[in-house]
Amino acid sequence: MSGVSEAGEVSSRDCDVLVVGGGPSGAACAYWLASAGHDVVLVERKTYPREKTCGDGLTPRSVRQLEDMGLRDELAAAGHRYSGLRSHGFGHTLELSWPSHPELPGYGYVITRKDLDALVASRAAKAGAVIWDGTEAVEPILERGILRGAQVRSKASGPGADLVAIRSRYTVVADGANSRFGRSLGTSRNRSYPLGMAIRGYWYSPRHDEAWIDSWLDIRDKAGNVLPGYGWIFPVGDGRINVGVGLLSTFNQWKAVNTSHLLASFAEYAPPSWDIRPETACGPATGGRLPMGLSVGPRSGPTWLVTGDAGGTINPFNGEGIAYAYESGRYAADAVACALDSGDGMALRGYEQRLHDEFDLYYRVARAFVHVIGHPEIMKVLVGTGMHSRSLMEWVLRIMANILRPDELGPAEAAYKALAGLARLVPAA
Repeated sequence: MSGVSEAGEVSSRDCDVLVVGGGPSGAACAYWLASAGHDVVLVERKTYPREKTCGDGLTPRSVRQLEDMGLRDELAAAGHRYSGLRSHGFGHTLELSWPSHPELPGYGYVITRKDLDALVASRAAKAGAVIWDGTEAVEPILERGILRGAQVRSKASGPGADLVAIRSRYTVVADGANSRFGRSLGTSRNRSYPLGMAIRGYWYSPRHDEAWIDSWLDIRDKAGNVLPGYGWIFPVGDGRINVGVGLLSTFNQWKAVNTSHLLASFAEYAPPSWDIRPETACGPATGGRLPMGLSVGPRSGPTWLVTGDAGGTINPFNGEGIAYAYESGRYAADAVACALDSGDGMALRGYEQRLHDEFDLYYRVARAFVHVIGHPEIMKVLVGTGMHSRSLMEWVLRIMANILRPDELGPAEAAYKALAGLARLVPAA
């Protein structure tokens, strides 16, 4: 699959679409475009298989996208299947199965991004996409101010190697939360929107093959203060567990929190049966920032689109990014394919409209929610109350995981409808 040698052997390459970044969004976009018969080149800065900081948990939304790409058997073979969420908070525990849904499976998987991203990129290559991993998009190619591709360099060739020009009719920017290439086009994050901070590590554990993913809603610092965030333990199924904590910027003291120390506090707080000790750690923890709620823009230009974390598509309710990366990559592929097939670049406008239709109101509700729980005393009351009611927490799971049913108006759908009605009254930031 590696295209390092190919990138080093040519001085230029023309294609229909250049995809910058080979994570979930970029690889999915490349797959859908190649499946539609378009000439796609994907460049990924690192070489597969590569590590990526992530919780590694796939919700039913993610599983649906992977199965749509024909990866049902591969995912079942490589991932650890689980049944739902085991939620902990203020001395209470609830096991919540994934709710039934007419379009989504009733299960999820845990699979490391090292395995998952290579799996999807390989699928894109089998569909006909050209994958150049170990190749960085160094700078955009601009002609009269219009993006026409990128100058790329094979990392194996060294920093002094000649650049290779990849000229494309359209470019999809999917290079992650830091999005160097996106910033070169003028993208930036709206700082009034919430931002997440997360850190995770792997430990060997006798409970590595649990049937649930575990989430703690009352993470505490060394002093025992409850913070507006969450902790997780996800069973990888291969002897390891993925352990992490996430924190929201809506907490007014979030910049003062050392996430490494917070993870250490959480590890000490976790039940001893998980055996999370320095001696069982698989290596140092790694972390990163999570741009949420469509916080990054612009997400489109005359010849380019921005998808996934590079466009801030992470769900503010729960910090989930993989499903929305796959979905936004697929939406981008649809828009670009329409532009290629019709010869009308105005078709790219369909991408922003699709994002708006699918996510705008839901994310407005989510952003309002995380601003409220940014106050520890309010979060304590809400979580403490919710953990006493299974039915209420089942509604919360359906809303926060965005698994609302389009075919009925149950309690969760009714609650969300009420929240959405309020959110419509608040001007968008």
